[in-house]
This record gives sequence, structure tokens and C-alpha cells, in this order.
Amino acid sequence: MALRAAVLQTNRAMRSARQFGAAAAASEHSTLDALPSYVIKAPSTDISTLANDMRVASETVAGAETATIGVWIDAGSRYETAANNGAAHFLEHMAFKGTSKRTQQQLEEEIENMGGHLNAYTSREQTVYFAKVFKDNVPQAVEILSDILLNSKLDEAAIERERGVILREMEEVNKNQEELVLDHLHATAFQGTGLGRTILGPEENVRSLTKADLQNYIDTHYTSTRMVVAGAGAVDHEQLCALAEDHFKSVPPTPAAGVAVPMEPAVFTGSDIRIKFDSDDKAHIALAFEGASWTSEYAFSLMLMQTILGSYDRLSGKGANAASKLAMDVAQQDLAHSVSTFNTCYKDTGLFGVYGVAPDNKLDDFMWYLMNNLVRLVHKVTDEEVDRAKTQLKANMLMGLDGHSAVAEDIGRQLLTYGRRMTPVEVFARIDALTTDDVKATAAKFINDEDHALCAIGGIHELPDYNWIRRHSYWLRY
Repeated sequence: MALRAAVLQTNRAMRSARQFGAAAAASEHSTLDALPSYVIKAPSTDISTLANDMRVASETVAGAETATIGVWIDAGSRYETAANNGAAHFLEHMAFKGTSKRTQQQLEEEIENMGGHLNAYTSREQTVYFAKVFKDNVPQAVEILSDILLNSKLDEAAIERERGVILREMEEVNKNQEELVLDHLHATAFQGTGLGRTILGPEENVRSLTKADLQNYIDTHYTSTRMVVAGAGAVDHEQLCALAEDHFKSVPPTPAAGVAVPMEPAVFTGSDIRIKFDSDDKAHIALAFEGASWTSEYAFSLMLMQTILGSYDRLSGKGANAASKLAMDVAQQDLAHSVSTFNTCYKDTGLFGVYGVAPDNKLDDFMWYLMNNLVRLVHKVTDEEVDRAKTQLKANMLMGLDGHSAVAEDIGRQLLTYGRRMTPVEVFARIDALTTDDVKATAAKFINDEDHALCAIGGIHELPDYNWIRRHSYWLRY
């Protein structure tokens, strides 16, 4: 691929710089000159490792008055078993129910008195606890984060109360068709593996998880080597390191049992799950192929493919004149209410596909145009589309870093997935190195004549069967 060739070319250029000095340096400067100044002058990310191997990373923004501080933990629902599925999410709830130093009321009042915001979320691979505070309250925020992580009481009465809260949350999630479809998509695509399990866990686990189960999950997965303390905004890196050293020094680098739990490999299975409601006049459909991991050489190519395919919403007012060929087809033929492309990456795999909401009597045509646009990437994507998508992708990545919370999230996630943080210069260079042939080669690898996973809910009587969709994952070309 051109990306690999670009890396090799860069290495050769670096060797040339050592050998020929000014001539090679001039070439390097010309490459940097081609990048916008706001990319080259982007704030640096400082990274340190504490004595217990916990990493601390931060990006200081000059003139900032607020900061986001958080702890990113390499532990999510995929690290659970069928027996304790839901434990990571349950712990997220229990973290705010009081510690050995603070009651729940004291914790809430302390955060409110400093004008801060304390929150947490759980994904399939990560659990995150973070706080947004004024710069003078950063030491207090770090101490609070360590307290709720390391000293949570896990009170039996609070656990019982929280079961009802999580069950009500589960009801709300199940009412959200998009979340429900994507959960079922993971369940069928990665059936029998950790990635196939839901984040909230099954209802029977929510009702039966005990304090011992939750404590065992903490002892097994909350280790210093799996944690990153990340900050952005009005953060002094040396101060953050000192605070982390002081409050997180007791976190062990290995599990209490002395044996680290290996990550269960994800195995993609071509399959589908269909839930039919004849009373519904529309269908929610998610179709996905196995994607790439965060560290795959195809990761950026898939991001570019996602941008090329684009999205469409009938309410947005655009479509027939959109740059996306898929959006144009859907709008001109009036095939769907909305369509969006997704590219979800995990440590060892991913899901690349399209989510759509379409009328029940348009599904046959919708699937034909959808598959045609997916396979078109293998054969007919143009240089103009690729160049436009590159600009859009770079803009989306920079806009995704607006705000201290988004930057802290990016730092924490990248350190857990890459072991480092890519600079904007490197990200732009990787995107610019991609060519039309790279997009075609990536599409050929992940889409052309490949098995897919599908979940569909609603009025799906007109939805083609699995073999029809599988047959349309390639073109017969003579």
C-alpha cells in the first residue's frame, strides 16, 4: 500500500538527511510547509510513567481556565465472562454511591461546590472516570477520582438499589432502536466471544451480581499497567504526575491473584439476526463486514472509505446534490429516512458497515443500491472522491478535538490502544499518503466477496435473505 511505501520513503529521507544535511533538510521543510500552521504548532502531549507503571499524559492549553482530568482503564465488557457480564458497567454506577472517606451526599456536594462535573462511562473495551473543573481544583479532582476508584464502599444496600436503576436504564436502551440494533449486530457478528456481549449485561446478571463479583472484577482488572491518567486544558504536567503518584501509588501493577487475565480473541462470524414486527412501517438495519483494529495498516483507509460513503438524513435538506454517491442514490430514489456509515475499531478487529432506517416497502431496492455502492469502492472510486474525503476526514478529526474533554478522551484512548499519542502532523501525513488504489485495495480486502453480519428490526418482510446479500458483495466482471 502507498501508506507503507510512504513510511519507507520517509525512513529513506531521514537517512538522506543524516548523509546529505542541508539538501535533505530542505526537502523535509518543504513537506512541513505544505501542512497548515495550526497542525504543526498544535500543543504537544507530555507522557510520563510512574513507579508502579501507571502512565500519566496531558496536553496543556495556554490561557485555559478549566481542565478535564480522567482515568482511562483498559477494562470493558469484552473482558467479562458470561457469568459476570455487566460488572464493569455496574461498577461505574457504584463509584458514585460513596467511599470510605465520603458519603454519596458529601461527594455530590463537593463536586457542586467547586462548580465541577463528575461522570463516567463504560464501553466494550474501556471504562472511563473523568472530572471537569477549574484549574485551581485540579488537585481536588485527582484526589476524588482516586477515592471513587480505589475506596468505593460497594455497600450492599446501595447495590440492591442500583439494580433497579440499571434495569430501568436497560429498558430505555431497548427503546432506542439504533442502540438495540447495534447490540444485536455485535451479538451475531462476534457470537460466543467477549465482544458479542452487551455492556449492561443480561437482566439475570444485573439481578444476581454480588459485592464479591464486583470486588473480584476490580482486583483483576484495575491494575496500574491498564490505567492512564489523562488531562487537558489548564493542566501542569509535573503537577499532574505528582498528584497521580501521591493518590494512585497503591494501585498494583498486576492482579491480586498474580495472573493477568488474557483478552479473549474476537472471532467474526458471518450471520444475521432478524426481528420482525409486521405492525411497523419501517425497518432499522445494520449491515457490517469485519473491519480492522486500531493498529492495522488498513485503519486509515477504512476511515477514508467511511467518509466517501458518507451519510444521509431526509430532514437535512441535502441528498440529491450530496457528494456521497450513496446519499445521492438514496435521496433520488427516496429509499430511506436516514443512512449512516460506521467504522468501529477494537484492539484486534472491527466492524465496518452501514446503518439505515428505511420504509418497509423499499427494502429490496435499498439493499440493492447499498450493496452496489459498497462494492463500487472496489472498482470505481475516483481520485476526486478520495481527495474530497481526505479533506473531510482531516476536518472531522480536528473538529472532534474541540474542547478539553475531547482532547483528554483522545489522549486516554490512544495511549490504551496505540501506547502513544499520534500528533496531528502524523495523522495528516497518514491520510495524505493514501491513494485511490489504497482505497480500492482495502475495499477488495474487507468487502469484496466477504461474509457479512446483519441485524434488522421492524417491518422487514421485503428484506432480501442472507444469500442474496452475500451474492451482491461482489460484481461479476468479464
